[in-house]
Amino acid sequence: MIQPSDVHEVLSRHQLADGVPVVFDLEKSHGSWLHDAATGREYLDFFTCFASWPIGYNHPGMADPEFQREILQAALCNPSNSDLYTVAMARFVEAFATRATPEGYPHHFWISGGALAVENTLKCAFDWKARKLGRTGMHQEANDLVVLHFKDSFHGRSGYTMSLTNTDPAKIGLFPKFDWPRVHNPGIEFDLNGGIANDVEASEARALAEIEAAFAKHGDKVAAILIEPMQGEGGDVHFRPEFLGELRHFADEREAMLIFDEVQTGFWSAGELPWLWQKIGVAPDLVAFSKKTQVGGFYSNRRVEEVADHVFSLSSRINSTWGGTLVDMVRSRRFIEIILEEELGANVARQGERMLAGLRRIAAERGGYTNVRGTGSMIAFSLPSAEARDKLRAELVDKGLFCLACGHDSLRFRMPLTVSAEEVDEALDRVSDCLPVSAS
Repeated sequence: MIQPSDVHEVLSRHQLADGVPVVFDLEKSHGSWLHDAATGREYLDFFTCFASWPIGYNHPGMADPEFQREILQAALCNPSNSDLYTVAMARFVEAFATRATPEGYPHHFWISGGALAVENTLKCAFDWKARKLGRTGMHQEANDLVVLHFKDSFHGRSGYTMSLTNTDPAKIGLFPKFDWPRVHNPGIEFDLNGGIANDVEASEARALAEIEAAFAKHGDKVAAILIEPMQGEGGDVHFRPEFLGELRHFADEREAMLIFDEVQTGFWSAGELPWLWQKIGVAPDLVAFSKKTQVGGFYSNRRVEEVADHVFSLSSRINSTWGGTLVDMVRSRRFIEIILEEELGANVARQGERMLAGLRRIAAERGGYTNVRGTGSMIAFSLPSAEARDKLRAELVDKGLFCLACGHDSLRFRMPLTVSAEEVDEALDRVSDCLPVSAS
């Protein structure tokens, strides 16, 4: 019998085990609180498994007997969902397609993991673009097709996505990559009143000029424009709707697919609506998802139907053995039910505003950090340096508050959708406690 105190040592014998120095207690963790089985200490969890766990630990709704019977049955048999269908899968697909997916996106694809979700949006776009160019034979080359993407983006660590991710050299260095066009990311910097503090229009003009240059170089070979509507690992970089609207225009005028990577920002992470793009008001062609949805994949509008034999009509053009796992599908369906029944999107929208206001108040009173930003469950601020950021993060963990680093100098919080006002206030107190009394 392995004891909690032995977990890290046992794992270290067989793998790199340099993760969080706690032992997650699956039974005793509750709500926004992660229980350490090794020490008995509880941490306020604004990390939420890299933003992948939406409703807090051991939510009462997960104890529903019908749900537990269904998920146990799914766990005992892992069918190949791509070709062997079940009632449980149909219940999930119907719930997702009618309650999470916006109208106008009839096509869905399921797979395990965010990187593979993004990768299959690219395959969809490549297939569509090649057919647009008259390439209908499967033996024709397509190596000249490219994906336009942005600096500080993180889209995964799989084959195609390795060429698009560019946040941390340790994650992409020494691996072969495609030389696809990468352009400036014109992020917003915020003042302590929530207003725009930088010359974002000039920054956008630079990005648009670089996009024009990329299209001039690659011509009609740009298959897709790919962006996170808010860059997560790259630094919680927010964009103006006007800029994303310009990307929509480029995609329409130059016949490229506009792809939004909502792996981190989707599934009510931003508040009342399931997807951040809905809040921004700019509609993409394809949307990749994973993390909070538990099942990875993407949904597509009807633009793909402009070509014959597109990926949603040609058998096995895109596919995987599991097609996402059935146990994840059952869990995801239950999440959708709970989120809607308890109006958790509206809750996290309120608590996100509370967190933003509190962080801005503390920064105005104490100093120490700037550029407080966020929406819904996703909140961040910037520090003077990476060293200052890492020091504060370590101090917050010591205070019992889990959070994440992002970008060059920022801390980010990823709250559960169930977070309470009292827990937000507790997090703010812990942040304040870690700042010097006379911070400059």
